[in-house]
Amino acid sequence: MTDLSRRTLVTTSLAGMALTGLATSAAPASAAPSAIPLVRKRLTLSTGIATGDVTTDSAVLWSRASGPGRLTALLQAVDDSGEILRGRYGFSRTIRGPLATEASDFTAKIHAKDLPAGTRFALELNFEDENGPGEAVRGTFRTAPGTGKHDGGTEDALGGGRPSSSSQSFVWTGDTAGQGWGINEDLGGMRGYKAMHATRPDFFIHSGDTIYADGPIAATVTEKDGQVWRNIVTEEVSKVAETLKEYRGRHRYNSLDANMRAMFADVPVIAQWDDHETTNNWYPGEILDDARYTERNVNVLAARGRQAWQENMPIADAAALWRPGTFDAGQYQPARIYRKISRGPQLDIFCLDMRTFKSPNTDGKEPYATNILGQEQVDWLIKEVRKSKATWKVIAADLPLGIIVPDGAVNQESLANRDHGAPLGRELEIAGVLSAFKKFRVKNTVWLTADVHYCAAHHYSPDRASFTDFDPFHEFVAGPINAGSFGPSEMDGTFGPEVLFAKAGRFPGESPRDGENQYFGHVDLAADGLLTVSLRNALGAVIYSKELLPER
Repeated sequence: MTDLSRRTLVTTSLAGMALTGLATSAAPASAAPSAIPLVRKRLTLSTGIATGDVTTDSAVLWSRASGPGRLTALLQAVDDSGEILRGRYGFSRTIRGPLATEASDFTAKIHAKDLPAGTRFALELNFEDENGPGEAVRGTFRTAPGTGKHDGGTEDALGGGRPSSSSQSFVWTGDTAGQGWGINEDLGGMRGYKAMHATRPDFFIHSGDTIYADGPIAATVTEKDGQVWRNIVTEEVSKVAETLKEYRGRHRYNSLDANMRAMFADVPVIAQWDDHETTNNWYPGEILDDARYTERNVNVLAARGRQAWQENMPIADAAALWRPGTFDAGQYQPARIYRKISRGPQLDIFCLDMRTFKSPNTDGKEPYATNILGQEQVDWLIKEVRKSKATWKVIAADLPLGIIVPDGAVNQESLANRDHGAPLGRELEIAGVLSAFKKFRVKNTVWLTADVHYCAAHHYSPDRASFTDFDPFHEFVAGPINAGSFGPSEMDGTFGPEVLFAKAGRFPGESPRDGENQYFGHVDLAADGLLTVSLRNALGAVIYSKELLPER
């Protein structure tokens, strides 16, 4: 990925370019012109484009080429009707980014910086090689609101479309193409993405399980009622992923869905990962006892899965840190997943990584703290949330806090341990975080998550808890967006959860056929700070809603 500022001057003429590794030699002066013109194959973007980690002044721009080439982006400020803005609010920039090569699976990213806040952009991405620019794919995104009245996103600046530059909305969910339920074009593909896209959100949090590397996808699946589900199938999804090629193939598979491609072209992504990007319920150091795998060292699998995930997600600071030709564990050094995304004066998003530093799955009842975040991430979270001046602090977690998720007969995949008493094991880390929030008088935190394949709204309060050193807060659970439905699950009482709402499928593993039992969450943040959280099914129907007023 490359970092380019507003002050970067770029020329797009091929005469001024030197495409490293792609230079062509000039034809001899004596060469006779060919009677038949050569057919030159231009680069294409078959898996679409995406933007990600969009803040008030920056955005990550991503795509994959059909072969070696240099990523190029054109950004232009537009109004809500798509008309290019001129004069005071005009903005246009062409950026030449890095080369896409086989070492990165032909993916490339540009980190565009110093963008005006609250501004909608028309985006055009293509790849260039010795034959010139290839196919161009267009999209759009909007930077987060700024602090000033005129940041480019106000109603008078953009000609209408928004009541205030400070209002915004977003969606979240998890669990894409799991339990063998892949892309069924007979039903219109992954319809949940179409439903999310239809809400016109400013961004999308994918709360983990972006792929199911451990879940083979067959051409047909017979459902419980006898109906036949028909999947698109590729070679890489026909077995569990073990090689880097197979992990990459999982991401390529999901991008075959037209609904996902359309949404990602228009809606910036904030990506998290969980277990299925590698294998079910994994933790560092695990050795698999699974006959489907020839490589059973999870550290090796996780390094390959992490590289494929990092290549395919539009995540900031995901620089090309791999060494070409060396993809095994310990040789690929990925960028950090836990991070803060600033969305203006009203909203900060704190993305957690509850997988990389996770301790082994035990019964979770150790009398000392074990890891779900790790101490470095705990310290980072407390520090960043404490100093945040945003009205709302959204903690984007890839695992719920109080839902019990077993891993076998005794061990726990969750941080909850089925013991309703004082915090033990992984719970001690979260207890420390919640205590620090209270100590430093942090207000207006909301936890959003997925993972458990049903949707729910929880309220945690010390009045109901065994551990009481924290302030009350809400947690909302969404997903799956295109996977089997399960639950609802038992709750652990340590932090005093109250289940305000829960809805699951009619039976375990239910398919996404009717869309009524797959879910996403939607958040609307009004200019006055009112936060409205709704849970919706994959058809877009609202099934639960909660309004939260900020504490001043």
